[in-house]
Amino acid sequence: MEAIRHFFYDYFILLGLSEIVAKYLNMISLFIILAIFLFIADRLARRIIIGFFNRISERTKTNFDDLLVNHRAPRRIAHLVPLVLTIKLFPLVFHDFPQFEGYILILIKIYGIILTIWIIRSILNTFESYFKTLPRLKDKPIDSYIQVVMLFIWIIAIASILAILINLSFLKFFTTLGAASAILLLIFKDTILGFVASIQVAINDSVRIGDWITMEKYGADGSVIEINLSTVQVQNFDMTITNIPTYALISDSYKNWRGMQSSGGRRIKRSIILKAKSIKYLTDDDIKKLKGIELISSYLESRQKDISNFNTEKSIDKSVLINGRNMTNVGVFRKYMQTYIENHSAVNKDMTIMVRQLEPTPHGLPLEIYCFSSDKRWENYEYIMADIFDHALAAVTYFDLEVFEYPTKFMDVN
Repeated sequence: MEAIRHFFYDYFILLGLSEIVAKYLNMISLFIILAIFLFIADRLARRIIIGFFNRISERTKTNFDDLLVNHRAPRRIAHLVPLVLTIKLFPLVFHDFPQFEGYILILIKIYGIILTIWIIRSILNTFESYFKTLPRLKDKPIDSYIQVVMLFIWIIAIASILAILINLSFLKFFTTLGAASAILLLIFKDTILGFVASIQVAINDSVRIGDWITMEKYGADGSVIEINLSTVQVQNFDMTITNIPTYALISDSYKNWRGMQSSGGRRIKRSIILKAKSIKYLTDDDIKKLKGIELISSYLESRQKDISNFNTEKSIDKSVLINGRNMTNVGVFRKYMQTYIENHSAVNKDMTIMVRQLEPTPHGLPLEIYCFSSDKRWENYEYIMADIFDHALAAVTYFDLEVFEYPTKFMDVN
């Protein structure tokens, strides 16, 4: 070792140079040789380690090792070889200058910490990409978990670097850092809230990537494309992107349409308002006329017979129409729409089908149609709903009913 340390020193002394100059030139010469040696070692280590990983990835069926190579993990692992050689050999170079050795050692330690972070990050990115290829984890917020791990690693790394720079033990440094924990909590408040929200979202399975959610507070109405530690990205139906704070998923209300998408249909729930003054009892002539409508002809026949038998048994005076039992045009229209929807090809027959009256309003009587379309795609759903109400609005007049409209006032312009 002594011979290596002063290999060039003796040569420079023989040339007649002073001792101090010979020492500096010896250090520079050894440093250049060490740099060349480390460069060659780094190239060889990369070639051997990367080649080894490439051969493994070609022979295995899993794509994990392929992703490991794509994220440059083997390349960064190879950098450990020159780092170890540097730690072993640099004391030889700076033997005569111990004041430099301390600074160099600090730089090597800092580089070692940063290199470790690079390696861990490559491995974590590999796990992230691999988990996203698994069907059962594809819609989970993997990004959030990776970011949390990286956050803690960076905190430890930065603390370690600071401890090295101020020449303080790692444990003592963290003990001192505990006094500033309140400030750190304030700085990382959103990150901590996002981390807690990510865990709750994953455990409760409340939101997945690909879910359609609506959050009026943030103007979001579309599909979730990413869930990470700080934000949830939603691609709206107008192709814009809305960023929602992750913790808002547990602090604010939102609507998740996953239940509808996984069910057998999408709900149609809409009303038409009938004028109250157009509602009336049906006379025999009215019933005879309505029997021409095929969907309710058998219903009218059966219903008219039951009512007639009841009125006869009770000796009801039918000279006044209100006496006894009667049919109304709104009741028959309600039955017609119920039958029409039950026969509609685009309505799911296994789910609720209902035509009902709502509470009367100053505008009239709301008649609500409640059913589920078999096709849940937005454009088709809108078409099916429009088709049902096109028919309902056109059919109203056949029952001598009127739909409420605000009166239009015409003003003569002279």
